[in-house]
Amino acid sequence: MSSMIPVLAALFVAASCAPPQVAEATAPQKEKMQIPKNAREVYFGGGCFWCIEAQLEMYRGVLDVESGYAGGGPGPVTYREVGTGKTGHAETARVVFNPDEVTEEDLLRIFFVIHDPTQLNMQGGDIGIQYRSVLFYRDDTEKALMERIKKEVSDEKIWPRDIVTTVEPLGEYTKAEEYHQSYYERYANASPAERMTMNAGYCANVIEPKVRKFREKFADKLKKK
Repeated sequence: MSSMIPVLAALFVAASCAPPQVAEATAPQKEKMQIPKNAREVYFGGGCFWCIEAQLEMYRGVLDVESGYAGGGPGPVTYREVGTGKTGHAETARVVFNPDEVTEEDLLRIFFVIHDPTQLNMQGGDIGIQYRSVLFYRDDTEKALMERIKKEVSDEKIWPRDIVTTVEPLGEYTKAEEYHQSYYERYANASPAERMTMNAGYCANVIEPKVRKFREKFADKLKKK
């Protein structure tokens, strides 16, 4: 699987994934789906969770991607609190997957190419500890796996600088507010009037190029429409 790791061109602009206030009131509830009993989870953060979610939701075997917060003190916490950088939380993707279709090792390797793991406490224009590159483990076995994949990617030298991704205990996880869930998907399907209530600039200039690149690089691994 390691041979699948490409060097993805990074496209960053000085923008933030913080949405306009109106988005909080207008966001619909994310549709709940049936999760099979054999499903597993992995948690990680790599900048704005909108970007991670938008890419991984397309990958075959990924059942659900939820935006949330982890890595800080006791919760629950809010987006405003996390955004101060004082809680220690990171914007986190909770990825639910079918291990019969995609392994945790695969998802961890993909994680290292869909964001820049060499940027410390930032990702492009998103700056702060809440945007750090981080893998969250729930037990010693998962910790060892994450450290092994991190070393593997580091040894392959696919990035020109050292990887700064941290491996941290998951601790308490908080699901993000509903307006954050499936943000790019809602933007992509929104009318021009609806897009005016959203962070359209960030979606068009930051997330959309990442999604397009992901589709190109993993075309044979995407879900069938």
